[in-house]
Amino acid sequence: MCRNVSLIFFSLIAAILTGCAQTPPVSERPQMGNLLLAEPAPVNPRSEMAIARYNQVLTSPALSDEDKAELHFQRGMLYDSVGLAGLAQFDYTQAINLKPDLAEAYNSMGIHYIQQNDFIQAYDAFDSTLEINPEYDFAFLNRGIALYYGGRAELATNDLNRFFEKDDSDPFRALWAYFAHHDVSETEGQTYLASIRPTLDNKHWATTLVDLFLGTVDENDVLNSLLDGVKSQKALTDRLCEAYFYLGKFHTQQGNSGIASNYFKLALSTNVFDYVEHRYARMELNRLREQASNELVDEE
Repeated sequence: MCRNVSLIFFSLIAAILTGCAQTPPVSERPQMGNLLLAEPAPVNPRSEMAIARYNQVLTSPALSDEDKAELHFQRGMLYDSVGLAGLAQFDYTQAINLKPDLAEAYNSMGIHYIQQNDFIQAYDAFDSTLEINPEYDFAFLNRGIALYYGGRAELATNDLNRFFEKDDSDPFRALWAYFAHHDVSETEGQTYLASIRPTLDNKHWATTLVDLFLGTVDENDVLNSLLDGVKSQKALTDRLCEAYFYLGKFHTQQGNSGIASNYFKLALSTNVFDYVEHRYARMELNRLREQASNELVDEE
């Protein structure tokens, strides 16, 4: 239970996140002192057992192609949940070959294409998902994210706005739409986020993240809210994966690339493989590295 999870007031991580060569005394650390470290999520033994069962069932010659497709898709989802991306992608491909109208498999393939920076393939996969099932909401999120990372922010706003409008109380949906608008222009992003803020659920912990981007709360307010309503270690680890990612995005916008980089690494350290935030933390790290490399070239 979360009451057994102590707040880790640590000097090492504070030094890393602030970029300091030496760790200042606790009394001199007004920020980051209450940062929580996640306990990396363990592999769920039920997932391992389920994968083993799928392996056995898939050897049955009595299965129809449709049944095999569904089993490959379900096993792929399990592989994704334990971080075995290559095996997951293989299963999604098999599922599509066996059942070419399996919308969910195209959607999952598209996510893998994003992570591989293969944006043309990603667009095609999400287009296929929506052709098969025009009401598949998460395909709008994922295609919007593909367009965002693919450098087509104006097009991304259309998909991400639509995804947000399906549930305009959800702060995570609001944040992804905001990122696309912010890429079009900083002013547009702030105007958009301020305009949708009144519809968000004030009881949702992540609404504090929205307020951070709006500048109405500070980072310590976000960090201090992370335990609110948490009742298990798993719930805490899941939440920290989310929080670390968005704090990384915040510091990226602020130009604090060192702090942003460490937040993205912390998100990856949670091992919450099937969360959007974990999936794209590495992409954010790569973007920061590419930006730093380009700056070095410009200086030369």
